Amino acid sequence: MNLEQIAAKIRYTLCDVSSKTKTPHLGSSLSCTDILTALYWQVLNVEPSTPSMPSRDYFLLGKGHAASALYTTLAYRGFYPVADLYQHGQTDSVFEEHPGINSPKGVDTVSGSLGHALSLATGMALTCKIQKRTNRFYVLMGDGELNEGTIWEAAMFAAGKQLSNLVAIIDFNKLQGTGESCEIMHLEPLEEKWRAFGWHTIRLDGHDILAISDALKGAQSYDKPVCIIADTIKGKGISFMENDNNWHYRIPTQDEVEKAKQELGLK
Repeated sequence: MNLEQIAAKIRYTLCDVSSKTKTPHLGSSLSCTDILTALYWQVLNVEPSTPSMPSRDYFLLGKGHAASALYTTLAYRGFYPVADLYQHGQTDSVFEEHPGINSPKGVDTVSGSLGHALSLATGMALTCKIQKRTNRFYVLMGDGELNEGTIWEAAMFAAGKQLSNLVAIIDFNKLQGTGESCEIMHLEPLEEKWRAFGWHTIRLDGHDILAISDALKGAQSYDKPVCIIADTIKGKGISFMENDNNWHYRIPTQDEVEKAKQELGLK
């Protein structure tokens, strides 16, 4: 399968699992699917058979409500069977609606309370820099998550310590749970903000998998932390979900899942 086909399968499975397990946050998961595909198939040094290998790269999910996107990506990457995803949100399941302390293989941190992942990654990246280790750290944040002050504290600290082993990725889908992100907080000009904080900043199409891959690979050549602002569409890939903020919480019917499957070009 090529990368676009992998992303299409992930999107379909997200819809089907949401429908059958009655778990929400589909729109937020669909917007970051291409970013996760680029990371896990083109960039991250990870090994499904040895998920805790010391030399691995670390991925931290700041927008924990998109946990299903991470779980599904890990399943297709070979960390566990895709069939296991249908335990999502069920009693005593490791596939919690937000990653918890008993998360499945491949999930390195808990998340859910927004704004903490970048701070965690900053401390971890500094530790590895001091110890002269080669691990790299990638953090995926939602645009609504940038409302949190801890993001900007971590941004200042990371630049001050020249953490060149740290990459922040912003899933800029322009929507959050209660409305449009740029109306709730004054986010723009986002590139200039991150540059002012001392980061090398790149803005790109968050659904162009090859462009995302190239930017992530290129991030290794800078002597400072890198921020990638990925312009995305909430609900991407399913026409009747795109830019409809109801899908932050709505659960698709099985008829809608079948429509999504057709739109994704899957049999």
